[in-house]
Amino acid sequence: MIMLNHPFEEATAIIEELEIHGHQAYFVGGCVRDLLLNRSIGDIDIATSAKPQAVQEIFQKVIPVGIDHGTVIVRHNKQSYEVTTFRIDGSYSDKRHPDDVQFIQTIDQDLKRRDFTINALAMDKDGSIIDLFNGRDDIKHKLIRTVGNGYERFTEDALRIIRALRFSSQLGFVIEDKTLDNIKQVQHQIKDLAVERIANEIVKLFAGDFVNLGIDYLKQTNVYKHLPIMIEYPYIVERIPAPIKPLHSFAEIIALFHHVESEVSIQEWIRQWKCSNKTRIEALQLADALTYYRKYGLDNWLVYSLHHDYYNGFIRLQNLLLPCPSKISRHEIDSIEDQLCIQTKKDLALDGNDIHQLFPNTKKGPWVGHLLDRIEKEVVFDNVTNEKLMIKEWINWNPPEID
Repeated sequence: MIMLNHPFEEATAIIEELEIHGHQAYFVGGCVRDLLLNRSIGDIDIATSAKPQAVQEIFQKVIPVGIDHGTVIVRHNKQSYEVTTFRIDGSYSDKRHPDDVQFIQTIDQDLKRRDFTINALAMDKDGSIIDLFNGRDDIKHKLIRTVGNGYERFTEDALRIIRALRFSSQLGFVIEDKTLDNIKQVQHQIKDLAVERIANEIVKLFAGDFVNLGIDYLKQTNVYKHLPIMIEYPYIVERIPAPIKPLHSFAEIIALFHHVESEVSIQEWIRQWKCSNKTRIEALQLADALTYYRKYGLDNWLVYSLHHDYYNGFIRLQNLLLPCPSKISRHEIDSIEDQLCIQTKKDLALDGNDIHQLFPNTKKGPWVGHLLDRIEKEVVFDNVTNEKLMIKEWINWNPPEID
């Protein structure tokens, strides 16, 4: 019997309410695994014999996110809990979702449909664990093994292939030999997956504490050769500097890959991986900062040009690509930032209207923006004091090239 910690104590009310109404309910999956590993608990998932309609009747705040497959979100004390009815799955013709599900009344068959033994665990509200597939032994021996026939599990949903690699990166577990063979047999099916699903797993893989193990499996299984862009440039993964430390966003991963092979533009990575605009902006800034650093080192302009939120990502990437004596620290960057006299171009003591007043007989044009760019750089480098009179004097000595 396991002692339950705070996140489970909060969620126990959901199970108790289901039991009061005559239903079975258990904590299931990754939250149970992480409890056994003394890892921080993320989402807490619950499996129950209650059908979705019954769950909706029992609780006041329910979001029917996947009701056809038995899943709803129950809101309790400002927290969300995924509650899914015990079920067995039909065939997976789309290689992602079961075509149909059959709701059942016992947990046993429900656990049988899960991907890996370490995730096929259930626990009641008192901390007693149901382990039908020796998942606790696999956790003890740090082993990733499929539930039942691995070929079938991976064929049902090829994303499980990348999930296996991701778990190895996060947990430091090795993949059981037979499971690894099954991955190699079906890895070509990855090409049929939605790229957004793949990206989500790749981000977690590169963020894992044991990321080098995950990358080793990525290479060993040849999974990367079926990923967007990697299909055309398979050597990119082979050229990733080793050992690598965890990266925290897909933008950091893209910037690293772009550094390895600059022929593939950031825009092409964004397009093929269907990334968000936020990821695009971050990846472009990181890539530009890396390029600038190689030419000029760490200076005012690099820190000024790089968004504050991306400092740590830049440090992670740059320290990965630099020899040890040359590593940079957050303290160095913060010190430079603290000394900057402006944070954005809007902070300049002079604007476009002021420049037009200096040249009243000259037509407006791109020359104004070019001059402001020059002024901005001079101010950032402390070559010109950010005062209107001082900037005007600098312009007198450095007149613009007017179109």
